[in-house]
Amino acid sequence: MKVRQKVWQQFIPRPLDEVWHFFSRPENLDAITPDDMSFEILSDISEVPMYQGMIIQYKVSPFLGIKMNWVTEITHVRDREYFIDEQRFGPYALWHHQHHFEERDSGVLMTDILHYKIPYGFIGSIADAVFVGDKVESIFRYRIKAVERIFRFEPVTQ
Repeated sequence: MKVRQKVWQQFIPRPLDEVWHFFSRPENLDAITPDDMSFEILSDISEVPMYQGMIIQYKVSPFLGIKMNWVTEITHVRDREYFIDEQRFGPYALWHHQHHFEERDSGVLMTDILHYKIPYGFIGSIADAVFVGDKVESIFRYRIKAVERIFRFEPVTQ
């Protein structure tokens, strides 16, 4: 199976410092994760800003309600510009997630770039086509709505 790339962008009409402060605190992940994922942070990370080399352990149910361990590492951090998390152990063969923050006149353009790969070769390819790709999309659509709610703004419609 090949590596998939997905990109999402969202404009947040808030100052960069406020947006960065929220996203650079791993304990806030729960607030932007769908309830059906049964997301639980196991690491003691409350009130700790992320840093390069930070390891975060979770329990998560990404598929069919099956609880899985997931371990990610924050591999890169450039203050108020971007950070990258990579899976070290979990349901994916590859998970590389870039979070970019670009200050604009009236807020922040946030861009998520995700590269992922499902294990199990041909069977993984079928799983990705049948439900994993849609699940990943739904997680990030939920996240966009959660960010609108948390930062209390209405999205711009086109």
